[in-house]
Amino acid sequence: MKHFRSVDEAGPEAIRRLLDLADHMAEVSRRPNPKVPALRGKAVCNLFFEDSTRTRLSFETAAKRLSADTMNFSVSSSSVNKGESLRDTIETIGAMGIDAFVIRHKSSGVPWQVAQWTGASVINAGDGWHAHPTQALLDCYTIRSTLNRTGSFDGLKIAIVGDIKHSRVARSDIRAFTMLGADVTLVAPRTLLPPEIDVPVVTELDEVIDKIDVIYLLRLQRERMTESLVPSLREYTARFGLTPERARVLPEHALIMHPGPMNRGVEMAVDPSELPGSVITQQVTNGIAVRMAVLFDLLGSGSDLEANE
Repeated sequence: MKHFRSVDEAGPEAIRRLLDLADHMAEVSRRPNPKVPALRGKAVCNLFFEDSTRTRLSFETAAKRLSADTMNFSVSSSSVNKGESLRDTIETIGAMGIDAFVIRHKSSGVPWQVAQWTGASVINAGDGWHAHPTQALLDCYTIRSTLNRTGSFDGLKIAIVGDIKHSRVARSDIRAFTMLGADVTLVAPRTLLPPEIDVPVVTELDEVIDKIDVIYLLRLQRERMTESLVPSLREYTARFGLTPERARVLPEHALIMHPGPMNRGVEMAVDPSELPGSVITQQVTNGIAVRMAVLFDLLGSGSDLEANE
């Protein structure tokens, strides 16, 4: 692949290849010295026009473990504040010898625009409401490794719950999970659903809570809302939140997932650290291995993966 911009663009074969490659990267991360010279001499620029903690630090850590040089672009201290266009920013940084741009932007489609202005690889770290493919990849990897689903997700029942309308994570997860064979159900009030849906929808969490293998909770993205889409946070939690009562009804093997950041007391009315099925922190850990896999797949060559510094 030249770029990694969406799950659909990558396709099922690439998704499976990257998940297999992530197994090797996870092994690298478990070494006493978790670093290989696989991308020595390559330069990766993290270009984040939106706030981020997990994704930005995860990509930075992934690049460093592969021995790539990293550049972190800070919008607050850049010429963007002087009116510099996105294209000029890309062309200026690209002239410094960048091999890959990791870009997050509030506008959908920006990674595709950026690819027209540079010869470097472009990795989508989140564009508007549209896509977040590396999050979907790490979610697939977490499910696969925890439930030992190395072959496929056939028959796996996954409920994605909450603010699906504004969630790029939900859009990418739906495509990735179904691509691997899972049965995905969306659980949300009608006001928080996108206009086009090609998977089943229910409007009450209690309809599916006792029949699922994975519950994937989403944050209410109030910063993206221009109107009141739920009557109150209390009512939202009562209908769609993971309460202690619902946690007790979940099947024993069920996984509890969340992309972060979490609104405690809203979508999560229990402490996830006290739930045996919670893999939320494991998602963060797996994010490094998965993003190492993406970077190596785009930029790596040879047998340097096996070498250790």
